[in-house]
Amino acid sequence: MLSRQANKSTPRISVSVWRRVARLLREEWSPEQISGWLLEETRETISHEWIYQYVLENKAQGGDLYRYLRCQRQRKKRYGANSTCGQLTNRTSIDERPCVVDSRSRYGDWELDTIIGKGHKQAIVSLTERKSKLSLMAKVPRKTADLVSKAIIGLLSPIADRVHTMTSDNGKEFAHHETMAKALDADFYFAHPYSSWERGLNENTNGLIRQYFPKERDFTTITAKEIKRVMNKLNNRPRKLLGFKTPNQVFFGINPPVALVS
Repeated sequence: MLSRQANKSTPRISVSVWRRVARLLREEWSPEQISGWLLEETRETISHEWIYQYVLENKAQGGDLYRYLRCQRQRKKRYGANSTCGQLTNRTSIDERPCVVDSRSRYGDWELDTIIGKGHKQAIVSLTERKSKLSLMAKVPRKTADLVSKAIIGLLSPIADRVHTMTSDNGKEFAHHETMAKALDADFYFAHPYSSWERGLNENTNGLIRQYFPKERDFTTITAKEIKRVMNKLNNRPRKLLGFKTPNQVFFGINPPVALVS
């Protein structure tokens, strides 16, 4: 009887596991991501509902873990904002893109976009790899075709062997698509106007980036260190569609640094 009572008083989730949960919450991982990642990587079974309860209890005790839960804001679609039909020459339609891109069966198919700062001052170039969900970012002082193309080539050149296709909207900032295609030995495609769902992964990623750099943020104040920090946050965060692996794990085979903390 005593041993049974002792077993009942022993918590199933150890203090060390809850400490790891707290660290992952502060890395802005969602409870579902933490639950799935712990099961995949450490075989620890803890539901996301338990994690939410843990956060609520922490808040009731004056803790701040609730502040790290990401808000799900409804985002407005930018109907026609980037439509500049007739201003881009030699475009190749997404209709001609090989079917292998839709299957997400290989690495190297990228979706491209730009995110605009307050007052249309400066912009962030946003790239997302379709299979691994890897995100690459760079800030440009102006959203010109020359600066955007140079930023994209700079981001993708180190991994040019994993660049097969690029797909963007019809914004005039992608006017140098032929230069990018030649520099990276890849094919460049354009989605249909007003069809953001054709680059749905990139649109979703932009929403995540906006949580760090909202529309009211003056992009002239964003530093290279901030860009790198946000990029690391996104690429070291487990994704349900990746079996709770992170984009860095899937694309590069790199485990998230936080996992190394005992």
